[in-house]
Amino acid sequence: MIETIVPNPTESDEPSVVDGPAKMSARKVGVFYGEKQALKDVSVDIHDDKVTAFIGPSGCGKSTFLRCLNRMNDTIAGARVVGDIELDGDDIYASRMDVVQLRARVGMVFQKPNPFPKSIYENVAYGPRIHGLAEKKDDLDGIVEKSLKRAGLWEEVKDRLQESGTALSGGQQQRLCIARAIAVDPEVILMDEPCSALDPIATAKIEELIHELRGRYAIAIVTHNMQQAARVSQRTAFFHLGEMVEYGRTKDIFTNPVQQRTQDYITGRYG
Repeated sequence: MIETIVPNPTESDEPSVVDGPAKMSARKVGVFYGEKQALKDVSVDIHDDKVTAFIGPSGCGKSTFLRCLNRMNDTIAGARVVGDIELDGDDIYASRMDVVQLRARVGMVFQKPNPFPKSIYENVAYGPRIHGLAEKKDDLDGIVEKSLKRAGLWEEVKDRLQESGTALSGGQQQRLCIARAIAVDPEVILMDEPCSALDPIATAKIEELIHELRGRYAIAIVTHNMQQAARVSQRTAFFHLGEMVEYGRTKDIFTNPVQQRTQDYITGRYG
């Protein structure tokens, strides 16, 4: 029996996929690892007021593309990115682009929670401190509290800020990593399968948090879970064999896809 995936109903009354100016836009992006091409001709927009999900089978290129958006592929020997990616109209691969500043503007949350081996407070304070965002201790305290509140973690940890971040549960660690990402006041948050290592209860909390953060940040999420993509996103891009096959409203991708490959994946014929 094939399970029917029902997208977020709040999107059902949207008129079309025509959106305003994108926060980030990618055009004909390709990625090479040495001579091997891992990604080809990807064009997609990421908007401030929408969550954009990247779905597809393992190894299809969705995480590779996500890492292009804050130049994480720069850290891989032999990796080469072609095409155009812009943030507010600026080419993020231009020689004048400060990569450290770019990664402050485009934060990232990884598949497995990776808190620093420091206190909860220091995990969140680290970014604002190195970027000079707080002049005084009181300012830093305020940033830490605000970030933990936005990440839905403050009430659980406010009396244990000096305890190690690694002592938290897996779901709490992931929310700590989200708090750490938003502490430097980013404009975009990239999430690479942020729930894959979490139990269903922790996953539900992260999904609820994504809903709350939507509109405050542009959000792009890679997920292997189609039900999750349907629940949290307003736009979905389907990747297969290094190509972006289809991009559009989440509702349309799941209920009326244009491409046969998308239809086959959504209905479970492969993946």
